[in-house]
Amino acid sequence: MPDSKHPRQPFGQYPRVRMRRNRSHDWVRRLVAETKLSPADFIWPVFVKEGGAAQEPVPAMPGVNRLTVPALVKAAEQAAKRGIPAIMIFPYVPKELKTDDAREAYRANNPVSKAIKAVKKAVPEIGVMSDVALDPYISHGQDGLEQDGVILNDETIEVLIRQALTLAESGVDVVAPSDMMDGRIGRIRDALDSAGFQRVKIISYAAKYASNFYGPYREAIGSKSALGKADKRTYQMDPANGDEALRECALDVAEGADMLMVKPGMPYLDVLWRVKQAFRMPTFVYQVSGEYAMLKAAAANGWLDNDKVVLEALACFKRAGADGILTYSALEAAALLAKG
Repeated sequence: MPDSKHPRQPFGQYPRVRMRRNRSHDWVRRLVAETKLSPADFIWPVFVKEGGAAQEPVPAMPGVNRLTVPALVKAAEQAAKRGIPAIMIFPYVPKELKTDDAREAYRANNPVSKAIKAVKKAVPEIGVMSDVALDPYISHGQDGLEQDGVILNDETIEVLIRQALTLAESGVDVVAPSDMMDGRIGRIRDALDSAGFQRVKIISYAAKYASNFYGPYREAIGSKSALGKADKRTYQMDPANGDEALRECALDVAEGADMLMVKPGMPYLDVLWRVKQAFRMPTFVYQVSGEYAMLKAAAANGWLDNDKVVLEALACFKRAGADGILTYSALEAAALLAKG
């Protein structure tokens, strides 16, 4: 029973109250919808490569391609026309450029740097974000420098700082550290500020789990074979933990993160909700490659209706508290929304 301090409002009873009345027609369902989805909610992850064919399909991710810089610029133009506010650039790095020290990550004229410059020149109205992590560039496929089988935290941060500065010098709007090294947000923020890049924003992959849903992405960036059977459980979060995610977010907020990220998405809606409720700051979610690939595979087999599940999944992220969604379906979803 409700107490006098907190009286509970009665919701009524059937037959006077019929919940189906507000579901009777499309116009009323739209009118009372609690969650509104639009292209402005999307960030489109794109993969850039050096040379070769303009588009190179990623087999495990139907509809996703590795793009040359000119092709990526055209893709950014498409995204802007459809109302998508930002893209996130990831590199495909061939084996011969992967090294133990990941020096390609901060080379001034690497494909990511070229892509940032080209997009900002050709499509200035779109936001450009870029991942800060070493796994595409490093010979063993981990997110950090390694010594005797141990991922080195502080030494890795030094390389991440150089990578973030290279991205900032190229004109990036947002750097997105996804490495999960302790203390990297504060160190990167200090380095950016000291170099005059106070305007560059940081979206922190604050709650990034050691998930099994990342496989197709690792194929896309060329790190899958390098990583082999190794895992990332000594720095990415245990999927069993929720409270720990709030501690990770709190630390990154204190260190200067402008936005927070939860990754993966659908299996972690509870974490997304808790993060948004706890911090009340811009909170994003990543519908990762495995989630995308599962929906596409099911749709290809006729088990799901592709168009309907694409929009349903994205609306669920919004309902759970996401201010924005990184999704490989961004362009497709924007087109579906335009149809009404």
